Amino acid sequence: MCETCGCGDPEIVPIEVQARILSDNDAQAAHNRSHFEHLGVLAINLMGSPGAGKTAVLEATAKAAAGRLKLGAVSGDLATERDADRLNASGIVSSTITTGSACHLDARLVHHALHHFPSNESDIFFIENVGNLVCPAIYDLGQAANVVALSVTEGEDKPLKYPVMFQKADLVLLTKVDLIPHLDFDVAAVEDALSRVMPEARMLKVSARTGEGIDAWLKWLEERRPPRTGHRGHHDHHHAHDHPHEHAGDHPHEPH
Repeated sequence: MCETCGCGDPEIVPIEVQARILSDNDAQAAHNRSHFEHLGVLAINLMGSPGAGKTAVLEATAKAAAGRLKLGAVSGDLATERDADRLNASGIVSSTITTGSACHLDARLVHHALHHFPSNESDIFFIENVGNLVCPAIYDLGQAANVVALSVTEGEDKPLKYPVMFQKADLVLLTKVDLIPHLDFDVAAVEDALSRVMPEARMLKVSARTGEGIDAWLKWLEERRPPRTGHRGHHDHHHAHDHPHEHAGDHPHEPH
C-alpha cells in the first residue's frame, strides 16, 4: 500500500487529496501520450501479478520481432534491475524505474524515465508495471493500450477477484499455457470470468517457453501501431511545464 496516494483507501489519504493526485497524474499522462503519438510509438502498459510471466513474454516477443520491430521498455520494480537486465539481453532497449515501496508506476515516473531513454527509436514501447493486480489499473501512464498477463498458475478466478484490473484491460495474455496439461485448470472458466468483467473480452493464449501464441500477440501489436509522424533523429520531448524532476527512486509518490 502506498503511504502517500493511499491507492484508493480514504482512511490513509483523504478523498480530496486522492482526487488531486489522480488529476495531476492524468495531466502528466496526457503529456506522455502526446509524446508517444507524435513519434508514432505504440506504448503498452503491461500489468500482472509477480511471476505472471511479463518479462518472459517480452523476451519471447523480442525473439519473434527480431529484424521486424524495434522494441523499448521500462520495467517498474520495488528493487533490483533484474527485469531490465533480462530485457536488454534479449534485445529490448530497457531501463529500470525503481519505486522503493510504491506498488505501481505513475505518469510522472514514466515521464522522468523518458528523459533518459531513446523512446523515439522504438516502434513499440512497453511499460512493464510493478507486479500487482490492484493499484496499477488506477493510474493512466499515457499508454495506448492496457495488457494484463494472467498465468495459468494463478487460477481461473482472478478476473472476478480483481475486476478493476480486467475492466481496464484491452487484452489479456493467458501465460504459461504449456503447463496446462500438468494443472487442474479450466480455460473456459477464465473466458467466462473475463466475459463478466471486461467490456470487450479479448484473450490470447501464449507460452514464452514454446512460443505458442506469440505471433498472434505480435499481430495484435502491429495492428495498433500509429503512423510515425515525429522526427526519429533525436529525442524531441518538449515540455509544457516547469516543475523539477526527481529521480525514479526518490520518494516517487510524494504529492507535488
